[in-house]
Amino acid sequence: MITFWEANNVTIDASQVGLSPTATSTLGYRAPQVCRLVGITYRQLDYWARTDLLKPSLQDAKGSGSQRLYSFTDVVQLKVIKRLLDAGMSLKKIRQAVEILRQQMQKSRPLGEVTLLSDGHSIYAAHSPDELIDLLNGGQGVFFIAVGPVQTELAAELHDLFPTGEGDFARAEAT
Repeated sequence: MITFWEANNVTIDASQVGLSPTATSTLGYRAPQVCRLVGITYRQLDYWARTDLLKPSLQDAKGSGSQRLYSFTDVVQLKVIKRLLDAGMSLKKIRQAVEILRQQMQKSRPLGEVTLLSDGHSIYAAHSPDELIDLLNGGQGVFFIAVGPVQTELAAELHDLFPTGEGDFARAEAT
């Protein structure tokens, strides 16, 4: 089974949550809120930030007593990481996939701009409907065929070949 997660194009309308439009640029979530929303422990969140898996985009910790501040998009990306973990992917493989995406996309936060799929053994990135990359296999392209369009194409070709429905068909013998 392939599991699908998407963190792209997530937006919040400030007026829907009772904020002024300028408030969303500074709106952030502290670690306890993020842990509750994502379903992880504080130790996990702290470790992921310290080891650069995903640092908060609004405010990083600056010594003892300071707090990290995560954006809505950060929280979405953390939930994607958590779901990959829940699907059986190891943190090592997730970290490897994120690093490959950072290099390919030349962005520090690639999870917000790609659709991820996993079959429990690997992580695939879909940058478009026509492109699927196996991130854990050296960024190799993956060949896939959707059967529905093949059936539709074949039906059209048969109709063109035999417009009246009559043709040189063979019948299977009954057994």
